[in-house]
Amino acid sequence: MDLRDLKLFLHLAESRHFGRSARAMHVSPSTLSRQIQRLEEDLGQTLFLRDNRTVTLTDAGEQLRQFAQQTLLQYQQLRHAIGQHGPSLSGELRLFCSVTAAYSHLPPILDRFRAEHPLVEIKLTTGDPADAVDKVQSAEADIAIAGRPETLPASIGFTTLGPIPLVLIAPALPCPVRSQASQPEPDWPQIPFILPDQGPTRQRIDLWFRRRRIASPLIYATVAGHEAIVSMVALGCGVALIPDVVLENSPEPIRNRILELENIDIVAPLELGVCVQKKRLNEPLIDAFWSLL
Repeated sequence: MDLRDLKLFLHLAESRHFGRSARAMHVSPSTLSRQIQRLEEDLGQTLFLRDNRTVTLTDAGEQLRQFAQQTLLQYQQLRHAIGQHGPSLSGELRLFCSVTAAYSHLPPILDRFRAEHPLVEIKLTTGDPADAVDKVQSAEADIAIAGRPETLPASIGFTTLGPIPLVLIAPALPCPVRSQASQPEPDWPQIPFILPDQGPTRQRIDLWFRRRRIASPLIYATVAGHEAIVSMVALGCGVALIPDVVLENSPEPIRNRILELENIDIVAPLELGVCVQKKRLNEPLIDAFWSLL
């Protein structure tokens, strides 16, 4: 068992998809399968249960996942501790953010960080911003850009990047949803909404419903990720309350199909920031990134 095997195993344990992990780790699916089989032979335990559609961890696989996370983290910390006395920091820093944040907020931060620490390898993963804090807590990411939740775990450090206003959007093209939402006094309980399935934005939408005494909103769909919500609104599926930065960074053909509703009582802006495990702030790479913020 070597570090490369642990990295391959850990990626597969997180993705639960051989093809996806093989592409991400730059190996063939057959090579990945052989290396997992070798791990299973070394340990004398089955690590994954596979069928034609799903890959799941066994109890032994879950134990190895925890071991792999800790081992790779300790190795990275060792490299940082040894390398911090050299001319420049080196190693790997794993970042997580939404697709939108990767366009809107991350580039100027990374420009400054890479200018100061050019030897650091950045591993960026994008996904649903509602998962950001969990990604940091589980050590799947070292640092993440996230909207501040109503209750921030005590173990998480958070530094603010700025407020993100929310906007209520509807389809711009003629359709029943636009007609309903464009009325002087819209009948909100009868208008379909597209909602994020969790996270700070969803919490604010639920507050907006309560303020308007909408006990049973008409929900067309719940979606992971704000970018997909904008696309569904553009197709005329419903209305949505989203961070304005998501709309600003949407492709122009999508923005042209969106109507931003005005004179709507919108809830307080999101507080966007960067989060990290407090206990890891003494690690050289994380400390360097945090200090730059």
